[in-house]
Amino acid sequence: MVELKIINYKNMKIGYIGLGKMGLNMVERLVKTGHQVSVSNRSPEPIKKAESLGAKGFYSYEELVKSLKAPRLIWIMVSHQAVDEVIERILPLLSKGDLIVDGGNSPYLETIKRAKKIEAKGFKFMDVGTSGGPGGAKNGACLMIGGRKENYEKLKPLFKDLSVKDGFGYFGRAGAGHFVKMVHNGIEYGMMQAIGEGFEVMKKSGFDLPLEKIASIYNRGSVIESRLVGWLESAYKAYGEDLKEISGEISHSGEGQWTVEVAKRLKVPVPIIKGSLDFRVKSKGHPSYTGQVVSALRNQFGGHKVDKK
Repeated sequence: MVELKIINYKNMKIGYIGLGKMGLNMVERLVKTGHQVSVSNRSPEPIKKAESLGAKGFYSYEELVKSLKAPRLIWIMVSHQAVDEVIERILPLLSKGDLIVDGGNSPYLETIKRAKKIEAKGFKFMDVGTSGGPGGAKNGACLMIGGRKENYEKLKPLFKDLSVKDGFGYFGRAGAGHFVKMVHNGIEYGMMQAIGEGFEVMKKSGFDLPLEKIASIYNRGSVIESRLVGWLESAYKAYGEDLKEISGEISHSGEGQWTVEVAKRLKVPVPIIKGSLDFRVKSKGHPSYTGQVVSALRNQFGGHKVDKK
């Protein structure tokens, strides 16, 4: 198999597919850290935006692949439902030894299957769970990485450029990165649920409490100081403490469900994570202030739409 050789790292050429909220910001960061980035996307508008940021835009995968010399690095940043379609379209265009990175939130079992299939055909594959939302993609993300160790070692400088200081790590064979990210999102569900419930208790306490100020104080030296509490303070500033513009019905993107399913298979009780997932499911048609807080947090860190219907 052809080895992935990176001679002049700062002039590294990267193919990037998927220019959503995370992808476009990550491309901007790659360009700013000295990389040459060739991009493609299903719709043309984000490609034009990426070009304005300094990337080279291509309106077909064929053109994108031709712009890169083997051995190539192709980073895919699309929804997990679209990963197989993208891989099936680009594999016939690649050369043996080219490396594909799935940087999205894919179910880890599917990631393991993809890695075996791709490597059996002579290509390389890595999975990178990415956390931090659009802001992290632009200013430095948290990366959880799986795949063959030798590929990780070669790409460490790239991961360093994409992440916050000391914000990336290798966790083992293919699937490990997406597994760690899945559990991260399950934990995130529980933490957000606890914040929402606590602030609803305070809102209904009868003390007429200043919730924005409380969020600010909680986030300055308390045990529960966190980015989530900071984002709640920002949400209160943007929408007011009643959060009237925010829906109390919460969507869920899958990772919490996957965590609950894996925990059940492993016979590990996860009542907090499962309870937060159940709350989101039951929130449809049953909005609440807790739901508004959780929705506001999702909007702040992930840019999720939370307007009332």
